[in-house]
Amino acid sequence: MKTASVLAVCRVHQLLADPGSVGVTAIDKRAVDGPVRVHKLGLHGDIQASRIHHGGEHQALYAYSQDDADYWTAELGRELPPGIFGENLRITGIDASEAVIGERWKLGLDVEVEVTSPRVPCATFQRRMGEPHWVQRFTEAGKVGTYLRVVRTGSIEAGNHIHRIFVPAHGVTIAKWFSDPTLEDMEALRDADADGEIRLQPEYHERFEKLQRRLGV
Repeated sequence: MKTASVLAVCRVHQLLADPGSVGVTAIDKRAVDGPVRVHKLGLHGDIQASRIHHGGEHQALYAYSQDDADYWTAELGRELPPGIFGENLRITGIDASEAVIGERWKLGLDVEVEVTSPRVPCATFQRRMGEPHWVQRFTEAGKVGTYLRVVRTGSIEAGNHIHRIFVPAHGVTIAKWFSDPTLEDMEALRDADADGEIRLQPEYHERFEKLQRRLGV
């Protein structure tokens, strides 16, 4: 089994002008050298231009797997360096999209994070990638990566090992919930949340209601 590790730690390089509602975007993330402090709301020195749609406790960090990046490299025919997806962490040895909602990782010596929710692609992301129909393609592929909550702060850097220290029994993955959520998935997540096994962010309960309406329950 391949050792799981952090390939790159990425934070905002510069704010870019963007025609969206905020006028700028912080999606231009690039790899940095050396250790970076991790706070409850993300990496030291990183920002989110739109706090309505990004950031906060439940989306403090965004992780994307090298295997998924390699898939897109083959699809797009160009190199996709760490940070190009707006990710804070480019990782290997763990499939971020197939992580179980609520599972916890230890990064390096002291940082602990919890898998929270899938990344939902937006028009800003499409403009960043410069690819026609990118939102649709990214959505259909289901290789969305995962947002992370910071459970324990500390410092991280490229080369740090990642250890899975807890995987919930409900089994609902980030990719499954993003691409093909079912009522069974919803009930499993609800039960795990009610039992204290995981802590769902408020947006999940809104999604539960939408799923029930869509399925006529």
